[in-house]
Amino acid sequence: MPSHAAVSDLLSALLLGILEGLTEFLPVSSTGHLLIAQHWLGARSDLFNIVIQAGAIIAITLVFRQRLWALATGLRERGNRLYLAKIAVAFLVTALVGLPVRLAGWELPETVSPVATALILGGLWMLVAERWAERRAPSSEITWTVAILVGLAQVVAGVFPGTSRSAAAIFMAMLAGTGQRSAATEFVFLVGIPTMFAASAYALLEHVMDGGAQPEAWGELGLAFVAAAVTGFIVVRWLLGYIKQHRYTVFAVYRILLGAALLLWLPAGG
Repeated sequence: MPSHAAVSDLLSALLLGILEGLTEFLPVSSTGHLLIAQHWLGARSDLFNIVIQAGAIIAITLVFRQRLWALATGLRERGNRLYLAKIAVAFLVTALVGLPVRLAGWELPETVSPVATALILGGLWMLVAERWAERRAPSSEITWTVAILVGLAQVVAGVFPGTSRSAAAIFMAMLAGTGQRSAATEFVFLVGIPTMFAASAYALLEHVMDGGAQPEAWGELGLAFVAAAVTGFIVVRWLLGYIKQHRYTVFAVYRILLGAALLLWLPAGG
């Protein structure tokens, strides 16, 4: 029979996978929530934290499978070719800017204080950005400028734990001209597919190149991966319906309250 410690580790991995699936696509920062949860559940490796995000991305692939199929089989249509090209541009901007940033080690410490601050500032940014975007003529167009800025927003989210990749990119798209929430959200989610799969592949490559110096609990990672995929699928289906009728205000307020609570009740270096 598995030991009590082994069962506890599996339960911890399951909870972290569910949390990843719940928060990856909501504009509340999955990375921030994972870091906060690991304050109590025990720290996990960068490989664990990145690869389970790919589990959530599988959920996006499944939810948008018809859209992806239509794009892949409709390459004769100029609109489809342009849309895919803009996804590619956003991804390439993220990769070409983000890789040197990662190699240079330019990121804030993954401790409570920076995460809490990013949650608060991100919440305020969401409130201002959505109000500003609503003053402009509604548009579902994804311009080249939007594609480039979405790529840069993803880099910023990687540098500042707690920012939220989806929030930074969605609201950047809305400010840059794609005022329709559903159109901006769909584009950002589709850009997330190659972005997060590439990040997971890079993390695995780093692990292999490092000779597995830090042993990974693959069973726990696999469990968290599956949990993130299942939970993420449910959350995405719900969110896509929610944003058709509602603003993102509730998520902005949640971020601000959570960030403030963390700054008040947890040690800054925790």
